[in-house]
Amino acid sequence: MSKTYVINTTIITNCVTAYSSVRKIHLINKFDFKMKKIYAFILFTTFFSLSGFAQDRIVKITKDTIVCQIKEIGDDEVKYTQKDFRGDLIFGIDKNKVSKILFSDGKELTFKDSMYDPAQYETQRKNALKVGFLSPLFGATSLTFEHSLKPGNSIEATLGIIGLGTNITNNSPSGLYLKFGYKFIKSPDFYLKGMQYSHILKGAYIRPEISFSSYNTTSTLQYDYEGRVISNGGSKETNTMFALMLNIGKQWVFQDRFLIDWFTGVGYGFGNANNDDPFHFAFLGGSSDTAFAITSGLRIGILF
Repeated sequence: MSKTYVINTTIITNCVTAYSSVRKIHLINKFDFKMKKIYAFILFTTFFSLSGFAQDRIVKITKDTIVCQIKEIGDDEVKYTQKDFRGDLIFGIDKNKVSKILFSDGKELTFKDSMYDPAQYETQRKNALKVGFLSPLFGATSLTFEHSLKPGNSIEATLGIIGLGTNITNNSPSGLYLKFGYKFIKSPDFYLKGMQYSHILKGAYIRPEISFSSYNTTSTLQYDYEGRVISNGGSKETNTMFALMLNIGKQWVFQDRFLIDWFTGVGYGFGNANNDDPFHFAFLGGSSDTAFAITSGLRIGILF
């Protein structure tokens, strides 16, 4: 006895439709996965290329900028590469020509010229106490204090004790003088890599200066042309003088301990003097005849 099978076409149709839907979803997911891999590869390649050549910037003292990748920062030179040239070609620039470096990560590194960088002179003594070597022979003893403000610049203050020395005028002077000056130490006429002052207080210099002198003298016996006494002397006279001077000189430093300082200068003298004597201890000149004044000196001292 034969059996008869009835095929439900509706069920078959539904199965085929379901299979087609699943297949389509699988293909779509597979395509999306491939696209995501492609996108990821593109992003990775872009990131790698950018990280492989970071956009650092060297800002020169002339304000020019070099876009590059920093490779090395040495004692005297900064080395870098540039993307427009092959990777094994390394450039170099003197650090004294660089103002700062702006790194790609946002950090910043500034530079100073080795000639004027205070860090180069940290181990050197920056103060000096000097005495006028020949000043006692001219009726006064002078003491000078010098302090370095920064490489190439220092200030000086001088105290002179009038009367503490040889009485060359025979009128028993007593008093004091003061001098205040700002020193500009000369830098070299030429440049070498890594150059700096051999000592922060050493070298030729220009020093503008203000001088003040106040002292008493005892008048002496005076005669006229015929030999008659016109003044018995013995009275006290006060002299107050000022001067604006421009000095040039040179200072030598030995073993960061001792120094010798020589200078000479010219300027204008003015004030109130009771006689025509042009010698005012702090300077010579500024009398009633002319305002022209000169000065000179030799100092020796120690550093501390």
